[in-house]
Amino acid sequence: MQHKTILSQGGTVHYWIARNDNVSDCIVFTHGVTADHTMFEKQIPYFSDNYTIILWDVPMHGLSKPYQKFTYQDTAEILHSILQKENIQKTFLVGMSMGGYPSQHFAALYPDMVKGFVALDTTPLGLKYYSKSDLWWLKQVVPMAKCFTTNLLRKSMALSVSESRYSYQKMLSMLKPLSKAEIIQQMRIAYEYFIVENKDVNFSFPILILVGEKDSTGKVKAYCKEWAKQTGYPLHFIKQAKHFANGDNPEQVNKEIEKFIIETVHKERKNYAVL
Repeated sequence: MQHKTILSQGGTVHYWIARNDNVSDCIVFTHGVTADHTMFEKQIPYFSDNYTIILWDVPMHGLSKPYQKFTYQDTAEILHSILQKENIQKTFLVGMSMGGYPSQHFAALYPDMVKGFVALDTTPLGLKYYSKSDLWWLKQVVPMAKCFTTNLLRKSMALSVSESRYSYQKMLSMLKPLSKAEIIQQMRIAYEYFIVENKDVNFSFPILILVGEKDSTGKVKAYCKEWAKQTGYPLHFIKQAKHFANGDNPEQVNKEIEKFIIETVHKERKNYAVL
């Protein structure tokens, strides 16, 4: 993949692209909190032959740090700038955990640029989903993290999201370069700004919700069930997977994403033919 950068007001953002000129569809993968673009290394070989692939280190993560004045609105604008720079008119979005929030904020701002969204172990934007107690508990994540030593914090975080040995080691490798202060800062920004910027949205493009059947991170699984119930979006459970489902069971996740894209494209072409 070709490594590129884009300059924003908050700092330099790094992204990677594997351009495939023989296809029309693009997929943007957005990683979770305290992770980086490499958490999708099990997806890239599977999709790169048939799609243009974009990965990025979200501001304050990976190589995209230091970064000033993080907001999800800003991440949406940066993603828009990346797509404009690469001359990509429409794309599929795959957002893992925290990565679902830049994806949804982008989709709210630029719905005509989104072909479909795969919500991977993430939760919805929308005021109705989160009670006052839910929001209070989100604010307790950082104080609880401060009680751990650096090594214990890394290990406990990796263990809590991983069912497979691969996912555990991969999460540890992404956490290893981060100090305890950096981990806490990323978590604080991710959760606090989610609360501040959460809003009601209404998407007209197809959405698929994927969640590990063993996902025990917060109330992610419960939110996904309610999201599907409220909207009618399909919800599929990833077998033998926790929160890092695309690492625990990449075979099922990849097939779910591919089937969703193929069906969405087919339906879009069918609609055009009718018109």
